[in-house]
Amino acid sequence: MSTVTASTTLRDVSGQDNRPPRLGESVLVMIDFQNTYRTGVMALEGADEALAAAARLLARARAAGTPVVHVVHDAGEGSPYDIRAHIGAVCDAVAPADGEPVVVKNFPDSFQATDLERTLAELGAGPDGGRDLVLAGFMTHMCVASTAQGAFNRGHRPTVVADATATRALTAPDGTVVPAAVLKAAALTTVTDVFGIVVPTEAALGD
Repeated sequence: MSTVTASTTLRDVSGQDNRPPRLGESVLVMIDFQNTYRTGVMALEGADEALAAAARLLARARAAGTPVVHVVHDAGEGSPYDIRAHIGAVCDAVAPADGEPVVVKNFPDSFQATDLERTLAELGAGPDGGRDLVLAGFMTHMCVASTAQGAFNRGHRPTVVADATATRALTAPDGTVVPAAVLKAAALTTVTDVFGIVVPTEAALGD
């Protein structure tokens, strides 16, 4: 049996900083923690565990005075992402507190056609320096990874908290089923190649 050897990441090749950020010097972006991902057609594997991890991360951020931005996906009335209905509302465990901005998006990348960039700038997270971005949310392979890429492309330094994300099993082009855990690992590995840092839990973030 041949041994697979991992290639050097593009981050390492380009000399990017891979040190986890300090939570107190970052902005926490909570992506699509909506009820639709806990039940029905869009239910994710490990959603409740990821939600509990996100709640711990959110509580720590609030205690540290870290700015928090919530992002929700809206696909219109009657859809699984209807933010006017319970199905599209943010889960109670991580619901926005008074004064925490809520950004509504229509694309996987939370920056695309939204005011997220302006909101982050107002909170001190500009593309040319300032606060780092800490990302958590649903789904790992879709909106979390897309937002990490969007952040990187706009000059930010994003970090994803792995256990505060979740996804679902999908069918590959060859017809095989890709388990949720495998898809999640692949998505996070893609992020670590160039777009950002991934930490296993919020405990890996500095204060």
